[in-house]
Amino acid sequence: MTDIQALQPVALHGSNISYFTGKLENYFKVRGIPYTLHSMQLPADVKKLEKEIGVFQMPAVQLGDGRWMTDSSKIIQWFEAQYPHNGVTPTDPMQAFFCLLLEDWADEWWWRPAMHYRWYYPEGAHLQSRHLADELMSSMSLPRFVRRSMLRRRQRNGYTIGDGMTAANVPGVEAMFARLLAQLQTIFSDRPFLFGERPSLADIGLSGPFFRHFALDPVPLEIIRQSAPAVLEWVARLWNTRLEHCQGSWVQGIPDDLGPLLDDIGSTYLPYLCANADAVAAGKKRFDTEVGGVLYRGARYSRYRVWCLQELRSHFLALPEEPQAVTRAVLETHGCWEPLWRQQTLPILPGQEQGLPFRADCKMVGVNE
Repeated sequence: MTDIQALQPVALHGSNISYFTGKLENYFKVRGIPYTLHSMQLPADVKKLEKEIGVFQMPAVQLGDGRWMTDSSKIIQWFEAQYPHNGVTPTDPMQAFFCLLLEDWADEWWWRPAMHYRWYYPEGAHLQSRHLADELMSSMSLPRFVRRSMLRRRQRNGYTIGDGMTAANVPGVEAMFARLLAQLQTIFSDRPFLFGERPSLADIGLSGPFFRHFALDPVPLEIIRQSAPAVLEWVARLWNTRLEHCQGSWVQGIPDDLGPLLDDIGSTYLPYLCANADAVAAGKKRFDTEVGGVLYRGARYSRYRVWCLQELRSHFLALPEEPQAVTRAVLETHGCWEPLWRQQTLPILPGQEQGLPFRADCKMVGVNE
């Protein structure tokens, strides 16, 4: 373990409307880890981050000793290992596994709907393209309207239309969001956080899509206000909670009301990871897949998401024998077990991502969100 003072100052480089920057901000706030937020500047930061961490992606963290870090999940795991007392990872091995599963699902599955609501509707695209053009691209000698147009085109071509979103599947994706809100409204009407009276890694993971996207962009925010006020309260509560002052405890086991979330992971997210792994194995840059009754055409392949699937398997295999058996039973109940192990061999590159959180092999998400 390391003295937190030795790592100061912690500098978080990103955007104050960014999905994963907001996730790390929530983590640092909840843990009481002092940090300063610095807006990335394009294109000035590109070469610097490629040199320091291997890729240019948002966010990045620089420690007081000069080291740079990337990948929000691995950054959090690193800080949790350095400061395990009173952390966001439950001590119960089974709960810890399901927190990791829910965090991964929040990171990789809800990214597309979050980008959809931001860039598909004029209300969000107009507001946030102006914000990002001023925050990230102010040093570029181009008129603001040109910078905004570049951002909108890049985001739509890369992360909505360019990642499997079509006019035909918009209703299905938005119905999926409505279902998530109904599920979370039930949970947060009963207790303040997903696993009880204190925030866990699962809450931190869900803050990614919610804090800087769903609860910030005008269209999804109004949907939440009208249909899931307890979810909006949870977003604010998480941001305002400090574990050093939190007297609550986690519940025992896996609450029954998390079952619908796990059902959706089994029927949508894990099958999607399998389809992505098939595409990577076949050398396809784009692939079509139907999951959860929604057809995605021309989705981008991702080597990183193959690694995510491998990580979930590794976390499961690392469980002690008894918790592993109970965890498997829960996964089987909710349709998660079969897709988790559907492919016998995954197309992982040799040594892929072994340098995280200090060195990355694969670019995970876009620069601008």
